Amino acid sequence: MSRRLDSRRTLLHRRTVLRGVGAALALPWLDVMTGAVLPGPHSLQAEDEKSGAPTRMAFLFFPNGAHMKDWTPSSEGKDYKLPWILEPLAEHRNELLVLSGLAQDQARAHGDGPGDHARSAAVFLTGAHPVKTRGANIRVGMSVDQVAAQKVGNVTRFASLEMGVQPGGQAGNCDSGYSCAYTNNISWRSERTPNAKEIDPRQIFERLFRGGKPGESEAARKQRIRRRKSILDFVGRDAKDLRKRLGVTDRAKLEEYLTGVREIEQRIEKTERMQQDGSGPAAAYPVPKSRSRAREKVLREDIRIFMDLLVLAFQTDTTRVSTFMLGNGGSALRYPQVGVYERHHGLSHHGNNKAKLEKIRKINRFHMEQYAYLLTKLKAVKEGERSLLDNSMIMIGSGIGDGNRHNHDNLPILLAGSGGGTVKTGRHLVYPRWTPLNNLYLAMLERAGAATPRLGDSKGVLARLG
Repeated sequence: MSRRLDSRRTLLHRRTVLRGVGAALALPWLDVMTGAVLPGPHSLQAEDEKSGAPTRMAFLFFPNGAHMKDWTPSSEGKDYKLPWILEPLAEHRNELLVLSGLAQDQARAHGDGPGDHARSAAVFLTGAHPVKTRGANIRVGMSVDQVAAQKVGNVTRFASLEMGVQPGGQAGNCDSGYSCAYTNNISWRSERTPNAKEIDPRQIFERLFRGGKPGESEAARKQRIRRRKSILDFVGRDAKDLRKRLGVTDRAKLEEYLTGVREIEQRIEKTERMQQDGSGPAAAYPVPKSRSRAREKVLREDIRIFMDLLVLAFQTDTTRVSTFMLGNGGSALRYPQVGVYERHHGLSHHGNNKAKLEKIRKINRFHMEQYAYLLTKLKAVKEGERSLLDNSMIMIGSGIGDGNRHNHDNLPILLAGSGGGTVKTGRHLVYPRWTPLNNLYLAMLERAGAATPRLGDSKGVLARLG
């Protein structure tokens, strides 16, 4: 589906790439692409009539619930006030929906006893009750992202992109008899097959932009990276040829895009050094001896690099579907960036202790700051008359309401972006208690050109979004 530059064409195909030895750099949306005919099953693409841009979806998961008192607005409708945890989203208030009352009933025990953290992750995008096992007979259900990937993923290079900040195995007991596959994944290709997430930003960058040799060893790959200054060095000839064919506006877009790619390369290199030598902004935090502790030191920057890569993947139409785990189910990460050195999971069992609640609030707000960063990046990318955020639906939430209660109703759920003008944002919507979260997913799939009649415990398409 990829195409090299062709000087005989006036218009550029959406699949045009810049190529070099071992590199393939997809292009962002340019004005010169408007009106170009895309190859493949174009009828499956949810393209907006104004911009010709597709609708994208991302699902972000944070663990251990939220301090709901400082999450939930006190009033419904357009005139609600953002509570303290959501204040970092003030800039995006008009692009945001706060959704109260949604639930994942199948995350409750239903006779299976403890294990709410494992269930909260496994059920988050599936709405199906996981089989309680620590063995190979895992089973839950297909997740919403994979329903979309099966229906529209064949028109992009990657059907979906799965990312996360914490490592985790796919076997063994991780929560009261539940397999680690449940706690460590929210994306499920089938009821028995999780989609393992990528936790290394370098690997995501390589997948998106590098053209390594098949079967290349890890040592050879690292040597190849060390010898290269930048991917831009290897697509320079194609980039130079393209500049000659573009107007002033498109040339500016191209330069901004290429600069952004290079900046991400440099930031990946910097965080890799910080994790290796213990340098970085959290000077009071001991030099980490494990990969998890190393990740904690650079967590904010790592998350933002992942988010920048997600923006690039959407911007270049490399994928239209993504998931991102800000922590595994029951995550015990620490957050030194906001002065929280205790483990998240332990703090979530706060027992209404004021000191612990204050730290939970800080962690929740930290996650919203990163979400706001993603929305700002998406909003800055223009696609015709709209932005990349306008042409997306970016959901964030948790499969637990209050971490202390382990409840799975009234979940903390936000949705940003108008899905190509099909979602009316800027509101706080309150739904009846135990309204299935999967009803929201049916509504999102419908707007993304991947409609399905049922998913998990859904009862119908969520109302009042348009």
